Amino acid sequence: TQVLRKSLQRGVVLSTGSFLVYEAHKLISGFAEVHASFKVGDVIEQADYLYGSGETEKLYRLLVQHKNSDDAELLWRLARSSRDLAQLGTTSAEEKKKLTYDSLEYAKKALEKNESNFAAHKWYGICLSDVGDYEGIKTKIGNAVIIKEHFQRAIELNPKDATTIHLIGIWCYSFAEMPWYQRKIAATLFATPPTSTFQEALHYFHMAEEADPNFYSKNLLFLGKTYLKLNNKKMALLWLSKAKEYPAQTEEDKQV
Repeated sequence: TQVLRKSLQRGVVLSTGSFLVYEAHKLISGFAEVHASFKVGDVIEQADYLYGSGETEKLYRLLVQHKNSDDAELLWRLARSSRDLAQLGTTSAEEKKKLTYDSLEYAKKALEKNESNFAAHKWYGICLSDVGDYEGIKTKIGNAVIIKEHFQRAIELNPKDATTIHLIGIWCYSFAEMPWYQRKIAATLFATPPTSTFQEALHYFHMAEEADPNFYSKNLLFLGKTYLKLNNKKMALLWLSKAKEYPAQTEEDKQV
């Protein structure tokens, strides 16, 4: 009654019935928003647990139920889990291709929902690179600048994310060792083709290691490989030994 009186004093004319309906609607809407927020947080917490446990298939099944979500945190995780499932040896070639394209769509949607989400930029860059494997060398090189821009934006948003720094290192390494025929293709696509050096790649691999020491077996491997390219066998041996001794928890660690 007191609220109703205040409403009338503000010049809002409401019958008792319509006011009660309005208040009930506000109450229900508020509850729904809180409930939805709690649910998203709950799913993310469960997803992170499954990711940490290496439960790739369970994680995908959990997240794909939320593929129509508007939450960027859910969507980039779905992009990552789709890609991880595609990488499994048990995944068929046809399903791998579908998952690869799906992952790019999820990452793209995550970016559309929140351009300031560093992980959305990171996974968009990764997934765009993966799609290039199916669309040929021209597309892959053509997307290279876009991919690097997204990695750089991710680092701007989160300078301590070692994985993204590592990925720029991989980008630099790939262009540093690019074969002549790919350089020729790059020259037809760009007025100034993207280039890099092994020294630049080394800088990023060390930068990633400084941000999070021993975080990733592949970063150790590429430190060793880059030192080999620079003819520094002593340092190459140091980092390759670390890569070899790294405790293998994932399929990728075993490959490294």
